[in-house]
Amino acid sequence: MKGLYVEKTKSTPEIQFEPEKFKLRIEGQSYPENAFKFYEPIFAWIDDYLQQLEAEVVLEIYFHMPYINTSSSKCVMMLLEKLEDAYQAGKKVAIRWYYDVENETALECAEEFREDLTIPFEISSVEEVK
Repeated sequence: MKGLYVEKTKSTPEIQFEPEKFKLRIEGQSYPENAFKFYEPIFAWIDDYLQQLEAEVVLEIYFHMPYINTSSSKCVMMLLEKLEDAYQAGKKVAIRWYYDVENETALECAEEFREDLTIPFEISSVEEVK
């Protein structure tokens, strides 16, 4: 399957999905004018990818999103729900969410996303990773 790459802009995150490495990365602020239009191809790609993902492979998803507006937050939750459904169906999926230590809002946002899910969901500060 072909990877997906979307270049980062001032209002949209970089999307780097590398299917052969089983790593998906979303990094940057998200406040596009039309969040659903921006995330729609990402949803389609992830649906296709999850269907062909083998059960023994561990898919890792990395998020580092310093700011997410309300409509983007809904889209991110929709993406997380797709991953949760795959996890519930027996796929091995792990989420790693990174935040800047001085950005308490980003930490709270990650914690809110995590509380609705059973999928392994690790939250770490960017400083802990360095």
